[in-house]
Amino acid sequence: MGSAKTNDKSFLSLVKALGTKQMFVVFLLGFASGLPIMLLYSTIKIWLRREGIDLSTIGYFSWLTLPYTFKFLWSFLPDRYHLSGLGRRRSWLLLTQLGLIVALCGLGVTQPQQSMVLVAVFGFLLCFMSATQDIVFDAYRREILPENQLGIGASIGVYGYRIAMFIASGVGLWMVDPQTFDLTFQQMFFVMAGFMGLGIVATLWAEEPKVMAREPQTLRAAVVDPFVEFFKRKEALYVLAFIVLYKFGDAIGGSMLSTFYVDTGFDNKTIAEVTKGVGLISSMLGLFIGGWVLYRLPMKTALMTFGILQGLSTAFISILSHSGTNVGALTAVVAFEDLSSGMGTAAFVAFLGAISNVSFTATQFALFSSLASAGRTFFSGFAGKWIEVTGYEYFFISCALMAIPGLLLIPKLSVNVPKSTDKPAETPEV
Repeated sequence: MGSAKTNDKSFLSLVKALGTKQMFVVFLLGFASGLPIMLLYSTIKIWLRREGIDLSTIGYFSWLTLPYTFKFLWSFLPDRYHLSGLGRRRSWLLLTQLGLIVALCGLGVTQPQQSMVLVAVFGFLLCFMSATQDIVFDAYRREILPENQLGIGASIGVYGYRIAMFIASGVGLWMVDPQTFDLTFQQMFFVMAGFMGLGIVATLWAEEPKVMAREPQTLRAAVVDPFVEFFKRKEALYVLAFIVLYKFGDAIGGSMLSTFYVDTGFDNKTIAEVTKGVGLISSMLGLFIGGWVLYRLPMKTALMTFGILQGLSTAFISILSHSGTNVGALTAVVAFEDLSSGMGTAAFVAFLGAISNVSFTATQFALFSSLASAGRTFFSGFAGKWIEVTGYEYFFISCALMAIPGLLLIPKLSVNVPKSTDKPAETPEV
């Protein structure tokens, strides 16, 4: 890992950090990470809704994303095994990116009305490869950046991630509208497969991290030791509970935003231009603010502030239930939601990196991020049925209230995190 003056938090040092090759690679890999997830959570659901698939089925379709929740089960593989001469991290990145291209091309030849099974198969493959890529990318970012750049590195990765989200669910949706290119959704999936090529370019250009900690030498060291090390920490259970709850309501509410916009009456063009265009700008601003706050202030301060804003923005969405197709109201809601989400995501990703032991980065980070996605995978599957019973307004208000338990746990987050199994524990500033 590169050297850095860990106490230098000036604006000049931040600018220098942003100009490194490592940060640019993190940005591109963040892009490759964000493209498939937004196709799964948004674009595919809009496609199915336009094809006349009912809300309950679309809600259950969220369960195809279970690999994001259970990726810790195979996360030891990228820690333990090398696949090629590219190195431990880069070889796994290349494999998953090729798999993602195959899955996207598969979606490009399916028809929901003829075979939902095929849509589900290629959707699941897309998620499995995406989850595995995330395992490796999270470990790569943790290992390639100095300790004092983890916060801003998380922001840069999410910058790429958010731009990919805009491409996948904004530009992609815009291209299938009759007023623009009038592509079919299937043709759009082939375009997205082409964008995944940027991830391959980044992987081939990237440098393999040089980590001081030894790689796991046995299967037991790769599978068992990461969990043993974490659960020996004094506040381990508080940390796990916080990871599950911090973005719980935000994730469940976000899982049905795309269908909410459709059912409110907005057309594809408006959804793309407002929710994705304005959303991209506001989320970028949120990430910048989040990265700067993380660079200057303790992490707990950022987590608390951004968590409160996340909850308020989720409740704010319910306003659209009374505004009809008012584009101004949609713009305000989207701007606030994505601004707060960008700040919260930057802080949360930085926190997960800070509490990961570099001796088994992939396994521990995968465990943490898997727990974080539990709400939006399992419980999001019932979101469609929930909305059919209560309506969208009370659904989003309920999701906002779910932010409270996670916020109450933040004062208890003080964890000793060993830098490797060969060194004494150090305490990060949280």
